[in-house]
Amino acid sequence: MELALKDEPAALAPTVAGDPAHWLSVAIEKGQSPETLERLMALYERWVANQNRQAFDQAISAAKSEIPTIKKNRKVDFTSQKGRTNYNYEDFAEVARTIDPILAAHGLSYRYHSSQEGAAVTVTCVLSHRDGYSEETTLTANRDETGNKNSIQAVGSTATYLQRYTLKLALGLAVSDDDDGASGDMAEPISQEQTKTILQLIETTKADIEKFCRYMKVEAVPDIPAAKFKDAIAALESKRQKP
Repeated sequence: MELALKDEPAALAPTVAGDPAHWLSVAIEKGQSPETLERLMALYERWVANQNRQAFDQAISAAKSEIPTIKKNRKVDFTSQKGRTNYNYEDFAEVARTIDPILAAHGLSYRYHSSQEGAAVTVTCVLSHRDGYSEETTLTANRDETGNKNSIQAVGSTATYLQRYTLKLALGLAVSDDDDGASGDMAEPISQEQTKTILQLIETTKADIEKFCRYMKVEAVPDIPAAKFKDAIAALESKRQKP
């Protein structure tokens, strides 16, 4: 198979097959024009990016098949003027203890970067594969000023909370539903897409995410039972319709 003519780089597309790195090497050896080399380099970069994305997807799929359901190892139970708050949850240490060895075995890792604007704390989880491909998941929430936290503790509490949930969203993780012995649809949490829908509506309506979660009797939006998805949407829509 011969390469295209030096002065006709557009004709290369039908002739290139297999690993573009090979054809790039051949083009350099044959003294192809800079335009041809540029086209081949762009093709090679797209090919590498696609290979890395496929490796990432395969690693995620393999890791998820091995990650067990994460147990909720912490309990919250207190009574305020608004009534009793009672739920179980998994802390970040439990999530990390469960998933870190499995992710590492499949060449996956995660890191975070964050920012703050006023009372709003934003955390982004960057999930990466050793071949270079990565994806980002971002959530924002107000400082956790419950209890007797000082300002730094309030930011730290929210940051930890967001670290845990951005990681869970990025991996599509589930946690055991041991709060109230519920079963069936009530025990099944909303999907990642439904979570994003609710979060977008919370942002649109400028709702207080902590108050909304208390109203839904969950610790965080991803924990809302699938059977209550329509109720959650209706509650937020009613807020948007208020003058």
